[in-house]
Amino acid sequence: MKALVTGASSGIGRDIAIELGKRGYDLILVARNEEKLKETAKNINTNVKIILKDLSSKENCMQLYEETKNDNIDILVNDAGFGVHGKFVDTDLDKEIQMIETNITAVHILMKLYLKDMVKRNSGHILNVASMGAFGPGPLMSAYYASKAYVYRLSEGVKTELKKNNSKVKISVLCPGPVRTNFNKVAGVDFAAPSLSSEYVANYAVNKMLRNKFSIVPGTLMKITRFLEKLAPHNLVSNVAYFVNYRKDK
Repeated sequence: MKALVTGASSGIGRDIAIELGKRGYDLILVARNEEKLKETAKNINTNVKIILKDLSSKENCMQLYEETKNDNIDILVNDAGFGVHGKFVDTDLDKEIQMIETNITAVHILMKLYLKDMVKRNSGHILNVASMGAFGPGPLMSAYYASKAYVYRLSEGVKTELKKNNSKVKISVLCPGPVRTNFNKVAGVDFAAPSLSSEYVANYAVNKMLRNKFSIVPGTLMKITRFLEKLAPHNLVSNVAYFVNYRKDK
């Protein structure tokens, strides 16, 4: 059994890779930071291959697939991604474009390419890492929330396509709230809400994924938030999100 994990150098991606290793999966770890990938590999007792790629490049995504297409990937974890915080009129456009290429384009390309192989074999599982931000508007992190909404809706649509074709390939989406990872530093935010550990989120995600759960929301508080979010009008959700994201500057 073999799994490929992007964003495996830190945070949720690193800990999902470690969890899969505990369950006997050989790992292909993908990220830009070789030293951190080697640190991840030290915590895995199965066979590990390290690939250095910046997935904000379409060409690198295609190269990654070409390098691994004969490995018969059983699980693909699309975790690579980051956020940008600030007013939309003020945030750096180049950084936002890089975020969109990583959060959306890379996920789309890798999902499509590996899914084709999984469908041919009629087996496999894809876990896309989204966010609680996927479920509503996110003023002051508008582009990030929108990128995660894309990941969620793409996954949801493809899941139905697979089901209608009686495919045994499964799709899951991880939608965590605040998690104690390097994400905060990169995005330039400081979450006011309580954060879960990435180890807890990874363990929860892998357990639910292997049970074929589609929408995975770790933590009781986030489950309650998701329930209330379904009932509230989007205008209220947007205003609450603005307050929460504004607090991140404090």
